[in-house]
Amino acid sequence: MSNSQATILVIDDQPGIRRLLTEVLQDEGYHVITAANGYEGIQAALTVNPNVILMDMKMPGMDGIEALKELKRQGQGDQVIMMTAYGELDMVNEAKEAGMRDYITKPFDIISLCQIIQNNIGANFGDARRLMIG
Repeated sequence: MSNSQATILVIDDQPGIRRLLTEVLQDEGYHVITAANGYEGIQAALTVNPNVILMDMKMPGMDGIEALKELKRQGQGDQVIMMTAYGELDMVNEAKEAGMRDYITKPFDIISLCQIIQNNIGANFGDARRLMIG
């Protein structure tokens, strides 16, 4: 699957993170859709059936773990990569039990993120710029 054929859904409550991830992932050739919270993310996932869902673990309202559990109930969620801060190992373990595919800790660089996405959809990445996000 080439990058241009893959759709990535970014779910994060921080507009700056959504904007930055959109720019970087579009530069890598992906089609990117964003959502500002778990509720919007679930609706978007059910509508577009993305190849990968990149979701923040801590969001107001419905957090990432709750959204993951709901996506699983809806027959989605097998493609979730969680973004989490260092020191949230209890949440990481809970997300693993709920069925997340992979996770990355913040702050992270784009190369690491691209490698995780590549591992999860088998995409081929070009030379990513090293940027810190988080």
